[in-house]
Amino acid sequence: MHELGLRAKSASRVLAGASTATKDAALLAAADLLVERSEEVLAANSLDIDRAEAAGATATVVDRLRLSPARVEGMADGLRNVATLPDPIGEIADGWVRPNGLRVRRVRVPLGVVAIVYENRPNVTSDAAGLCVKSGNAAFLRGSSGAISSNIAIAAALREGFVKAGLPSDSLTLVEDTSHGAAVEFMRMRGVIDCLIPRGGASLIASVLENATVPYVIDGDGNCHIYVDATANLPKASEIVLNAKLQRPSVCNAMETLLVHRSIAAPFLKRVARGLDTVELVGDDATREILGADRVAPATDDDFATEFLALKLAVKVVDSVDEAIDHIARFGSGHSEAILTGSVDAASRFTREVDAAAVLVNASTRFVDGEELGFGAEIGISTQKLHARGPMGLRELTTLKWVIEGDGQIRG
Repeated sequence: MHELGLRAKSASRVLAGASTATKDAALLAAADLLVERSEEVLAANSLDIDRAEAAGATATVVDRLRLSPARVEGMADGLRNVATLPDPIGEIADGWVRPNGLRVRRVRVPLGVVAIVYENRPNVTSDAAGLCVKSGNAAFLRGSSGAISSNIAIAAALREGFVKAGLPSDSLTLVEDTSHGAAVEFMRMRGVIDCLIPRGGASLIASVLENATVPYVIDGDGNCHIYVDATANLPKASEIVLNAKLQRPSVCNAMETLLVHRSIAAPFLKRVARGLDTVELVGDDATREILGADRVAPATDDDFATEFLALKLAVKVVDSVDEAIDHIARFGSGHSEAILTGSVDAASRFTREVDAAAVLVNASTRFVDGEELGFGAEIGISTQKLHARGPMGLRELTTLKWVIEGDGQIRG
């Protein structure tokens, strides 16, 4: 592990000085090789899928793990898209001249070695490597045992692409030891890892909080809410709710709890329930009275606090925007929260008072995504407040360096 870390550290110094043209060429070469090697990648992924299914993995786990020709092409397109984005390195954040003539600037520079520990999402291997390389960082990756065959195949293609463009193969360094002990050692590599980003569920986050001795940014749970206000356009609100729950229920920006104002609860819930026929519903007494106790099971506090990542939804009828905000404050995970309303005042209060990385008005929570927001693939979605919050793209993988230029000044 130590040797792998030193190789990543060495590569990070080369990447820090690489030109934008070289980094972009590396991403494009890696994308082409990923497509060329798609049969090998899919064959490796099939081994992972077979092991997962034999072990009784849930449909959600298998969906996150599974690759297809379209998903591999999507990974390659993600690399190509990142290559088109502005390079943040060298950007001058601000600057001024002191009365004594000192010229002061803050310049954007790479973090160095960015480590990602992640679970059964092989696309993270490609997304993370692309964003790290474009932002001048070495990607030091430790995936799960469940996706190890896929990760090795993807990493091999990407590393070869980087070399073709003149970058070190260790611009992407993959830890193939997937044991718990290796994960703990990985999280404690002070002096090697400059920033650790965990991508996974509650148990992984808990392990990072317990074991990590390096700086980290938490990519936390997505217990996302949509509140349908009394003034909402019900047909549009219905489409948004269905999209937020059904478009891809196994991801962190899918809606997990639906809050509905009492004055429109009956017509709205009856309308939207027709589109949620494949979804297991749990709800409060008012919801069960409207939709029927045979359709909606009683909801517990645990239900309202859970990121289901599945076709399950908690529903609650509330009396006001205040009650909706209070519910989100109690149960939300700080990820993404939405209000559907025709009231400017209600929207303003919601966006001002809800404490989350992203707050949406009259739009699906599924838009909280780096590509959808216009800055390419993301490294994760931070639910903490330092140093990054929300979808983490290129700028979130940089830091600022003070550059101070003088002409012989000394301090009196």
